[in-house]
Amino acid sequence: MTLWLEVGGRLRKVELPEPDATDFVVDGVEVTANVSELQPGVISILVEGRQYRCVLDGDAVVIGGRRYQFTVEDPRSLKTRRGAGSGADGPRPVKAPMPGRVVRVLVAVGDEVTEGEGVVVIEAMKMQNELKASKTGRVMKIAAVVGDTVGAEDVLVVVE
Repeated sequence: MTLWLEVGGRLRKVELPEPDATDFVVDGVEVTANVSELQPGVISILVEGRQYRCVLDGDAVVIGGRRYQFTVEDPRSLKTRRGAGSGADGPRPVKAPMPGRVVRVLVAVGDEVTEGEGVVVIEAMKMQNELKASKTGRVMKIAAVVGDTVGAEDVLVVVE
């Protein structure tokens, strides 16, 4: 799977391996890393003999006491936002970008949300991903509960 990560204003292409693989490609450079989850939201990454403890905090990761802001652009989810008929009018689904497990639902039916506000968190490949509302509106439907296993493109929340 290929993701585009914006870190510190710089866009980076990251090619993620299959689960449990150790080879990653970042901006065309192969990197061998061992990634393991220590506890929810805390991972250990071993790269070239150096260990990094990473604490995930919403749209940031803390490594060695330094906080790095990031955003993730998954091309598969962009196609649903840029397609025909995907304007601001009408209901807009929040879909799972990849298979995973729902670990938190951050909204309830009837809640008002703003574009970019987190609505659900899924865990995939030992990482937690906060999925955000693609428009400002009211939560009309929640199609997943904590513990559900979801597939790529499954609708999790609908905002109208």
